[in-house]
Amino acid sequence: MAIKSRGITKRNLPEELKKLLRAVASEWGDKIEEMEESLEVSRLTGAMTNEVYEIKWLSSRSGDQPRKVVVRMYGEGVEIFFNRDDEIRTFECLSKHGQGPRLLGRFSHGRIEEFINAKTLSASDLRDPKISAIIASKLREFHNLDMPTPKKVALWDRMRNWVSEAKRLSSPHEMEEFCLEKLDEEIDLLQRELSKDSQHIGFCHNDLQYGNIMMDEDTSSITLIDYEYASYNPIAYDIANHFCEMAADYHSKTPHILDYTSYPEVEERKRFVRAYLASSVKTGENYGNEEEMEQLVEDAERYTLANHLFWGLWAIISGHINKIDFDYFEYAKQRFEQYWLRKSELLVSWSPLSQLEWI
Repeated sequence: MAIKSRGITKRNLPEELKKLLRAVASEWGDKIEEMEESLEVSRLTGAMTNEVYEIKWLSSRSGDQPRKVVVRMYGEGVEIFFNRDDEIRTFECLSKHGQGPRLLGRFSHGRIEEFINAKTLSASDLRDPKISAIIASKLREFHNLDMPTPKKVALWDRMRNWVSEAKRLSSPHEMEEFCLEKLDEEIDLLQRELSKDSQHIGFCHNDLQYGNIMMDEDTSSITLIDYEYASYNPIAYDIANHFCEMAADYHSKTPHILDYTSYPEVEERKRFVRAYLASSVKTGENYGNEEEMEQLVEDAERYTLANHLFWGLWAIISGHINKIDFDYFEYAKQRFEQYWLRKSELLVSWSPLSQLEWI
């Protein structure tokens, strides 16, 4: 979710990026010299894996609105978290499905994307029942995408890889503080407890925080962006992730602090899942009754445990490879605290000794 800052401006644009911007402008019929004279570069806040900028210039065509593109500068060291080539293929495929911005060009350290004329949601927007229902419907549509990637659960192997990386990077003190030696066993336990033949697997976003959701204010249509962590997973896990993100406000003065009093109450979770199940479905699927809703709410709540470990591990690794002003280790601490706190009530099998040692 974060990177080492480069801080590009109009005066220090990488030459490779400038060349690509000229090509995009030329395709749109703009005069290169006029485009460069009017160029404006603005950093967009809220992105947590890459640096993201809006780049704007005046159109050469009289009366046209200014041209806008999004430039995404890739974060350093993020190959630990995901494969960039896979992420690009996902981006291109989703674009063809009409699910996100168009890819306008690529360069060695980033890419240029279509600018979506929509607002990025805020933390409070997630609590609006009308907006929440639209998000739920869009998430269902996303889960039903047929993507050209292996249709197997990616969650468990990804977390095991992250445990190995966290151990490699961490000091003995950090190893002890975050109980890293115990986490392989915990992941095995979660996989046994949460996996079941009846669970629905779909193409999941896996990072559905408010900053990755955009809404057209005229049509109220939703676009999900940023697919770095997208993969096939249990849909209950993706819903759990969205619920957990309601405890976060990444634009506050303390963006690393999670407020679990803001975690949605059961009726709010049920309302979201009802909207999810009531949305259009594939032919032959049979979702939408109260029993189905209750089961998915329960499954999602149990999958919050996997979500806490996932982002806790992410934060430990990020604390070592990223340099932005974000207290990764405090964020990791909060995630792990929630894991140990909720484990006893959400799992049938658990280790009291592990919980006591954490406390």
